Amino acid sequence: MNPFTLSFGKKPNQYISRLAQTGMIIEDFTASEPSSQLYMLTGVRGSGKTVMLSTISHELRQKSDWIVVELNPTRDLLTSLAAKLYAIDELHTLFIKARFDFSAFGLGVAFENTPPVTDIETVLELMLKKLREHNKRLLVTIDEVTANDHIKVFASSFQIFIRQDLPLFLLMTGLFENISEIQDDRALTFLYRAPKINLAPLNLNAITASYQNILHVPSKVARKMALTTRGYPFAYQVLGYLWYQQKPQTIEQLLPEFDQYLQELVYQKIWQELSSKDQDVLATIAKSGRSRIKDIREALGFSSSLMSVYRERLKQKGLVDTRDYGYLSLTLPRFENFIELYHELR
Repeated sequence: MNPFTLSFGKKPNQYISRLAQTGMIIEDFTASEPSSQLYMLTGVRGSGKTVMLSTISHELRQKSDWIVVELNPTRDLLTSLAAKLYAIDELHTLFIKARFDFSAFGLGVAFENTPPVTDIETVLELMLKKLREHNKRLLVTIDEVTANDHIKVFASSFQIFIRQDLPLFLLMTGLFENISEIQDDRALTFLYRAPKINLAPLNLNAITASYQNILHVPSKVARKMALTTRGYPFAYQVLGYLWYQQKPQTIEQLLPEFDQYLQELVYQKIWQELSSKDQDVLATIAKSGRSRIKDIREALGFSSSLMSVYRERLKQKGLVDTRDYGYLSLTLPRFENFIELYHELR
C-alpha cells in the first residue's frame, strides 16, 4: 500500500510533523495559565493545515483531562457543539446528575420541577462549568473556516466563555483571506490578538530523510527530490506517491505527472482566486525567477506603495518568499511553468 496520498482533508499515513509549532500550541493549551485559548492556522492550499490540526487533536485526545470535538463550519456551531458534548457518555452522565433540562434543544429529557434551558449559549455555559468542576478542558477544532454567520456567532460566544474563565479552547484552520475576513468583522476584533500561525515550508532535511527511509533511495536522489518539492507538503506527498508507484530511474521521468497533479489539484484553484494584478506580479517573477522588487515594480508601472500592498498580500497567501531583502521569489514548486502558460492564456 502506497504510504503517500493524493487526497486532501485527512491525515496521510506518511507525513512530516511541524514539531516546534505543534509543540508550542500543545504546551500553551495544557499550561496551568495558558497565554491563549485560541490559535489559527493559515497557509496556502496543501500546506498541511489539516494535518497539523489532526496531530494536535490526536495528542490532546490521549490526555484523560481533555475532550476534543470537531465541528463542521457550515452548520450551526453552538447547537452542534452542545449536541456532541451531550452525546459523550461520560459527560451525558454528568449533565443528567446535575438535572440539566436541555429538552428544548432535543437533548435528553425534561425533569419535573426543573425549568428547561431555552438559550443555546446558556446550555453551553452550564456544560462548560460542569467540565470545569471536574477539571476537564475542551478543545474545539474547525477546519477550513470561512467568514459565514455560523463562525461569527460562535466566535462571539467563545469570547464570552473565555471571559468567564471557562475551559474552552479553539483551533481553527483557513486560507489567509478567509481568516482575515473573519478578523475584519468589527464585533470580532479580539481575534486580531489571537496567535495566527502561517505554515512555512517543511524542513528539507526532514523530507530528505523521509524519502530515504521510505523509498530506499540514495541520499543524493532523496536530496534532489526534497529540493524539487521546495518543502511544499502536498508536493512532498505527490512526488513520494509517484516514486513509490513507478520506481523510476530518474526524477525527471516523474515531472510531467508531478506537474499535472499539482496543476489540477492545487494550482488552478489558487490561480482562479487571484486578482489580475496578483497574477501579473507572479507572472513577472516567474519570467526571471528570483526578482528584484524594484524591477517588478518598474515592469508593471506600480508605485512603491502599491507594490508593497501586493508584496505583503502574496506573502500572506504563501505564494512568494520575501526573506531575501529587496527580492521576491515563488514558493511553490514548478509554479513558474504553470504561471507562464496560464498567464498567456488569460
